[in-house]
Amino acid sequence: MFGHHGLTRPNFYTFNRFVWRSRIKVMTLQLDQATTEQLRDWESTLTQEYQQFKASGLNLDLTRGKPSAEQLSLSDAINEILGGDLSNESNTDLRNYGGLDGIPECKRLFANVLGVSAEEMLIGGNSSLTLMYMAAQFGLHQGFGELGASWNSEGSTVKFIAPVPGYDRHFSVCEHLGIELVTVALNDDGPDMDAVEQLLKSDPSIKGIWCVPRFSNPTGAVYSDAVVDRIAQLGNIAGGNFRVFWDNAYAVHSLSDDAPELANLMTSCRKYGTENSAYLFGSTSKITYAGAGVAFAGMSKANLKAFTHHLGMSQIGPDKINQLRHVRLLKDADGIKEHMQQHAKVLKPRFDIVLKHLRDGLGNTGMASWTEPQGGYFVSFDTLPGLAKEVVKLAAEAGVKLTPAGATFPYGKDPANSNIRIAPSVPSLDEIDRAMAVFVTCVKLASVKQRLS
Repeated sequence: MFGHHGLTRPNFYTFNRFVWRSRIKVMTLQLDQATTEQLRDWESTLTQEYQQFKASGLNLDLTRGKPSAEQLSLSDAINEILGGDLSNESNTDLRNYGGLDGIPECKRLFANVLGVSAEEMLIGGNSSLTLMYMAAQFGLHQGFGELGASWNSEGSTVKFIAPVPGYDRHFSVCEHLGIELVTVALNDDGPDMDAVEQLLKSDPSIKGIWCVPRFSNPTGAVYSDAVVDRIAQLGNIAGGNFRVFWDNAYAVHSLSDDAPELANLMTSCRKYGTENSAYLFGSTSKITYAGAGVAFAGMSKANLKAFTHHLGMSQIGPDKINQLRHVRLLKDADGIKEHMQQHAKVLKPRFDIVLKHLRDGLGNTGMASWTEPQGGYFVSFDTLPGLAKEVVKLAAEAGVKLTPAGATFPYGKDPANSNIRIAPSVPSLDEIDRAMAVFVTCVKLASVKQRLS
């Protein structure tokens, strides 16, 4: 049996006992204590093991943090849940145009997720990324209505702060719109706030900051109460029309019931009079159907007025029938919690396999470090400086696809060339087991070769 998951060890390994013996042998060596002779012997053994992986014809993918088919099936009841009953509390004909900001019961349902009032909610289409892109575009070109002019009207380069490692699609939004990205370190408790505050005090052209505050992509960090409180004060430090882009994509995506909670940003903003500086985003993309979910945003009433005005120039209304389907399926906060507990039962064994391979294969080698998240979709892994691209390349040649090295940094440039994002949600347990065995071997082989050189 493998670990505590009750899995039978894959046939891929049982027929090749040499591979397992060699893995157990090399696990005990530490890179910085090995002699040159030991390193050469280690390299030979690892190369032999790696070649056998290459010859086995693997085709495994750990690139994107998508829900697995098993997770998507948890929401299949949504397809029949309306049963022809399209009635809602406002007696709106959901089949028709209108309802630009969403139906009332859907606003209430997801207001709990973002920690705002229902009057501060907008329910959109299926993609929170679309809402974030629109918010950036409106800020850049159209402005904030009664709250202020556009960023571009100031005549200087517009910049956003990007905590790193971070989410590549946030970076892409800015890169596409011509917004310059300025990086700060993402620590275990959130962004380096000393650096953030200093940047804002010295550069009024910085108009936003990207945040994934609970189970950050990719590290799994949960922002501490103190960090949330300091972020709420940024609107009083920054130049005009500054916005916190609070992408709470994993707000309810715990792997266990004792995972850390997140402080309420909007409550802190009200304390400091900065509620106009916050845009909060979320969606059901990893709750129900990724391609047919509901996206939502929370913001002050003043922001909401300007946002919906601009939004109304491009659409007449979202899919209100889909909103009702989600209300009927998830019901309330308790319903969301119960639904996400089913997701955790699918996801946690996958994370357990990843972490077991890392601990057993690399824990005493001095070759790497990694996060052990309590929620979200990723494990953030750091090789020794200079090795991430080589590890990704070796893994690809052995049939294991990983997110490109550098993807967790703006413009795809990781200064240390060390960070790799591991996404274990889609493959089966057996596939993750095999993929991680290959991954660990690639890290060891690249590390030993670097040491010898």
